[in-house]
Amino acid sequence: MKLIGSPTSPYTRKVRVVLAEKKIECEFVLDNPWDARSTVGAFNPLGKVPVLVLDDDSTLFDSRVIVEYLDGMTPNNRLMPASGRERTRIKRWEALADGIQDAAVAAFLETKRPENEQSPASISRQRDKIGHALAAVAAELGEQPWCSGSAFSLADIAVGCTLGYLDLRLADLPWRQRHTNLARLHDELMQRPSFAETAPPAG
Repeated sequence: MKLIGSPTSPYTRKVRVVLAEKKIECEFVLDNPWDARSTVGAFNPLGKVPVLVLDDDSTLFDSRVIVEYLDGMTPNNRLMPASGRERTRIKRWEALADGIQDAAVAAFLETKRPENEQSPASISRQRDKIGHALAAVAAELGEQPWCSGSAFSLADIAVGCTLGYLDLRLADLPWRQRHTNLARLHDELMQRPSFAETAPPAG
């Protein structure tokens, strides 16, 4: 197998963390879909990363699809239950975290446009979404050690990758000061090799 993605993509990082936690060997192929020389479109018709290329050359795309496949590949270190309400709850956490990422990516890309073409209202709207969603995440986490309670799961991976992306692209957002429990969770996650070794490069 090989994973095609960008080291700064929070969606790619989520897959890389899952691979590390599950101890699944997988080649990491760097490709930036924004680069004119990118070949991502040959593997994903949507032209987005990450893409998982399986041993039979078939492909999976969208991080949520990929991590679900990977978690079912091996019985070790399961990151979500096979079925039931708790699985749905963890997938809800993932959807919330991914939604924050979507808003953060949209806000960041808007700032990369020529200044006279940028929409301050659009940036403000995306940042408002992020603020409201972070408040919801913090409220649900509360004083629990992990998002789903007492056990590390995909929910923590998704939230941790989201917080790391906010530090990378929206460093002025004071999420640590507003939500000390999220800061505690992120610091705890960064002690895990899977997170420390996939931290996005600055820039």
